[in-house]
Amino acid sequence: MSQALPATIPASLFEQRADAIADAARELSVLGWTPATSSNFSMRVDADHAAITISGRHKGRLGRDDIMLIDLDGNAVGTDARPSAETALHTQVYRRWPEMNAVLHTHSRTQSVASRLFAADGAVRLQGWELQKAITGYHTHESVLEIPVFPNTQHMPELVARVDAWLDAGKPLHAYLIDGHGIYTWGRDMAETQRHLEALEFLLDCELDLKKLRAS
Repeated sequence: MSQALPATIPASLFEQRADAIADAARELSVLGWTPATSSNFSMRVDADHAAITISGRHKGRLGRDDIMLIDLDGNAVGTDARPSAETALHTQVYRRWPEMNAVLHTHSRTQSVASRLFAADGAVRLQGWELQKAITGYHTHESVLEIPVFPNTQHMPELVARVDAWLDAGKPLHAYLIDGHGIYTWGRDMAETQRHLEALEFLLDCELDLKKLRAS
């Protein structure tokens, strides 16, 4: 893929972001959280641009040529490649939180099942779990960590509006599920974002186990 970068972005910076995305994607693919060509990943490059996975690529085999540059309106920059269909959900994070530098979206079995099971409630309410402290800003198991479940749609502006409405209502947001789909989470760097994703996977799995045990 030919990627022409703006003069303000060094090639080494874009390559570093692309490599970090590809490395994370391979790890998540091995875990089985990115089946088929699902999932999408991105990192902020500067105040006006992000690197994101190209649509339709297998996430376990990503290289630099599978990552492209976009502006924060979701437009391709310097390439004819097509970004992920859900690019607007990534750029929304970067626009709302200048300190956030990575976004991960996966489709694990646990995430997908939890999204269906809790869709009617509108959120997964996590409380009492020690691992809640893996989420930045949470310091005790006694806190409540609410993960909203938004209805699925192929119309991205609708999802963006739902996320905005949640935030504009003053509710904390560190991740969200999409019904029948998967999870989105983010962080100040790739390591923090991966920590959030792994912790939320574990917590959702625990909640599903509790549901089964209580029903038996």
